[in-house]
Amino acid sequence: MKVCIYGAGAIGGYLGVLLAEAGAEVTLIARGPHLAAMRRGGLTLEIGGETRTARIAATDDPADAGPQDFVILTLKAPSVVQVAEALQPLLGPETAIVTAQNGIPWWYFHAHGDRLEGHRLERVDPGGRLWRLLPPERCIGCVVYPATELVEPGRVRHTYGNRFMLGEPDGSRSERVAALSATMAAAGLKAPVRPRIRDDIWLKLWGNLSFNPVSALTGGTLEQIAGDPATRAVVRTMMLEGQAVAEALGVRFPLDVDKRIEGAAEVGAHKTSMLQDLERGRTMEIDALVGVVAELGDLVGVATPTLDCVLALVEQRARLAGCLPGA
Repeated sequence: MKVCIYGAGAIGGYLGVLLAEAGAEVTLIARGPHLAAMRRGGLTLEIGGETRTARIAATDDPADAGPQDFVILTLKAPSVVQVAEALQPLLGPETAIVTAQNGIPWWYFHAHGDRLEGHRLERVDPGGRLWRLLPPERCIGCVVYPATELVEPGRVRHTYGNRFMLGEPDGSRSERVAALSATMAAAGLKAPVRPRIRDDIWLKLWGNLSFNPVSALTGGTLEQIAGDPATRAVVRTMMLEGQAVAEALGVRFPLDVDKRIEGAAEVGAHKTSMLQDLERGRTMEIDALVGVVAELGDLVGVATPTLDCVLALVEQRARLAGCLPGA
């Protein structure tokens, strides 16, 4: 099986080492010092008290790799639009694209099966560019749960977790998603094929749409936000608004909002990805995690006043810090 991991940073590098050790033919797409380090000395993974180094093909030019069986996108959502043209050499007639990003993906309404079938979401797919260049028929959903860190160029540290929820947009157990699941299982990962992948997307997004922007505005960790009655009330209201939007789209939540908040609090003194990006001057995933929920609310006629307010604030915070796409 030929697998290209586009954006081989922390999660991508972790996946790349394990899949390569399991026998997949892996190519990593990366750039800068990280790429140079992998070319020079391989990719090192710290996991379970062990240090393992794998020699894996790595390049910044997708044309070097050619058509793949699977292209796993481990870039953050704002970067996908930027690379959609560049990754075309990786796409053969049967290549599947695995969208391993947080938030609502551009293919969300492909095979959705109601009046919104085929609807494009402007917040995550401006002008429908991704729908054209990375057709939704190619896409497999993926919800990522492991925690990893790129500690230095060429070196990734795994902290916890090994679940990657997989699912076809139409809910089927296709040959391609079954094959990917089996390969990931052989690599020691939990990669079940889920019949309702949108439920899994929203379960993770539920925390991200609230804790991420509030943390970027306050500087608080998960336990600090959940432990303060005022900020806890803000995230709870945002989550309830998001839940109403999702349920209007047919999504089912397996637990209530307070249990979801407690789950986030138990993670402890963790900075969200949005706060980390702000502190490091990197593009923040506002559209895929927050803005698109407001867009969906408008689409289904569900008001999201608290989310809209926080969205306006965090967008200005990002704009002033130069952390909005194109800023």
